[in-house]
Amino acid sequence: MALGSVRNLGEPIRFTNVQPLAGFSASSSRSGETAKVWTRLALGSDDPTFHRLAQSLTGVVSHMAQQAGMAVRLDHAHIVLMVIKADNSAELWLDTAAVSIRCAAKRTLAAGSAVFEQDIADVTGMAFPCVKFEPADKILCLFREGWRFGLAFDFNPEGKLDLERFTRMLGTLYRELRYSDLYEALADKAVVARLTAAGWFPFVEIISGEFKDLLRYCEAGFDLSELNDRILNKFDDARVQKILDGWLQKPHFAGKKVLFIAAMDAFKRRDPIAVIKILLTEIEGVLNEAHRAAYGGRGAKIKELLKFAVESAERKAGQPNTLLMPVAFAEYLSSQAFANFDPVGSTGTASSRHAVGHGAATAESYTMPRALQVILTLDQLAFYT
Repeated sequence: MALGSVRNLGEPIRFTNVQPLAGFSASSSRSGETAKVWTRLALGSDDPTFHRLAQSLTGVVSHMAQQAGMAVRLDHAHIVLMVIKADNSAELWLDTAAVSIRCAAKRTLAAGSAVFEQDIADVTGMAFPCVKFEPADKILCLFREGWRFGLAFDFNPEGKLDLERFTRMLGTLYRELRYSDLYEALADKAVVARLTAAGWFPFVEIISGEFKDLLRYCEAGFDLSELNDRILNKFDDARVQKILDGWLQKPHFAGKKVLFIAAMDAFKRRDPIAVIKILLTEIEGVLNEAHRAAYGGRGAKIKELLKFAVESAERKAGQPNTLLMPVAFAEYLSSQAFANFDPVGSTGTASSRHAVGHGAATAESYTMPRALQVILTLDQLAFYT
């Protein structure tokens, strides 16, 4: 079956007279006792429950195959999709169903162009575009990603399959498995503290590239000075221009076009003072423009703007647990761009818009790494709103 130029790699294994499946038992129970049953779930192989469920599924499929006079090995497959029909027939796709991963792209992509990891801002769905699903279908998917496995199923007890929900559920699981090392590292408070103190965050622009080196350095406790220079060298004029072009496509950015061009030109000529002075004081303005567009022209103060940014990112991604990391970014903004300073104690640095705006940031804090961080902060907001 084809969808445009996309095709399945083959046909599924078909079974008839399949014993109806209602779900997986969530706990042990004796005969006559009330049993808890999972009918909809997604989990990875780091969860001990995964292995029990995967073994159970393997047993079910092996029995189906034996009844049909054949042998089937799930452990040899990369992606297993099983669709159980209302007439108790079933389709088993073993690495033969076409798979699509729904992503948010960092920049405009032409149809048919190659997509690299560094082009991906977020992963929001995983689907099987050439498999025909019916409203009464039950679906199970077992797949491998790197050295981990994922299992998701929807036994559809309502008889009204929500395919979009299952697509999002699979996408979330795929993202958590593919970027598990990133999630684990960011769960380490000591690592996050070192990153934040140095002004870094898993910005969309660097999360699949330069940020991996930043994590390794922070985990090892290495000095970031040398790495900062290497990261700066990767932001050549062409890359900076792509970021600027992306901003100017946003209505609430376009009104500040002249300012943003001036800031990016300053970055290209390695003038951090001009970059920071221009951009850091414009972040609140950009957020307010987006807020006004969403709320009938009404502006807001910074606390409400941060809340608005988080909610916008969650709506855009469809969930809070996303590579855009909206909640963590709001905390980053509070500790960096919108951090308070003590004018009496002269504690201001170029990481705080308050210190910069009041002329209280120390001269030595206007650095090129900090200028890049301000650019990436504003770029992050472009994906949120």
